[in-house]
Amino acid sequence: MEPGDQLTPPRPSRRRILVRRLVAVVLIVLVLGAVAAALVVRGSSNAAAPPTTTIRQLRQFRVVFPEGFTRAKMAARVGAVAKIAVKESRRKVKLSGDSYLAATKGSRTIPGFGHVKSLEGFLFPDTYDFDRKTTSAQLARAQLQEFAADWKTVDLSYARSKNLTPYDVLIIASMVEGEAQVPKERPLIAAVIYNRLHERMALQIDATTRYGLHIPPTQSLTNSDLNSDNPYNTRNKPGLTPTPINNPGLAAIEAAAHPAKVDYLYFVRKPDHRHHYFTANYQDFLQHEAQYGY
Repeated sequence: MEPGDQLTPPRPSRRRILVRRLVAVVLIVLVLGAVAAALVVRGSSNAAAPPTTTIRQLRQFRVVFPEGFTRAKMAARVGAVAKIAVKESRRKVKLSGDSYLAATKGSRTIPGFGHVKSLEGFLFPDTYDFDRKTTSAQLARAQLQEFAADWKTVDLSYARSKNLTPYDVLIIASMVEGEAQVPKERPLIAAVIYNRLHERMALQIDATTRYGLHIPPTQSLTNSDLNSDNPYNTRNKPGLTPTPINNPGLAAIEAAAHPAKVDYLYFVRKPDHRHHYFTANYQDFLQHEAQYGY
């Protein structure tokens, strides 16, 4: 080679050219991938991570306990609703009437009331949701919790001034719930109970006799019923009943804590079987009793 001659590089082989092109394509793909990843991260920095598991909620059912239901009626309602739940879901449910009776049976210590012989009165009437895994013990616990929450809102100062205990008020509330058909009459019926207790008169509340003898409202009370020695027969047993006779709602409890300021000692149901006639005079009571066909 002479001075001044240029060196011409050898032409790359076809294989080398293909390798170079392949490397270039790979580099371009990697760069574009990195850019795309950066854009995704930047655009989703505030987005929640996708769920990794799905929680399937059990089908919900509902049981409704009206005010004034007894524990026995609540058990019957639980049994009926449980059968409906089984039919609709085609699955077994843990609730049953028998298990509810067992879960609510016996004495218990209730905060603010001490040791009580029965949960009658404390099983708060309301609407409760349940699923096939809900037990009767859990349902009863929810009712007791609801009762405790609502009871805290009640002012018992007037009842205490009359030497009545919280349990006395609850018993009176159950009597009010058992007799009153019209909301405005609740405080009046409570007043009659207060006044008769003050005068040491027998309460003569038919609803208590029905409870003690398991006689439904559709069945008339006989002389034998009214003269029975049942401890819930307030015709001949002085004072309050041993326990509440049902599970009253908050309105009846409020009426029992705050009776009307009246001197009524008697009331008789009117022919419409809803309203009552109230009076402080015994002869007036007898006159209206005859007038209404009793």
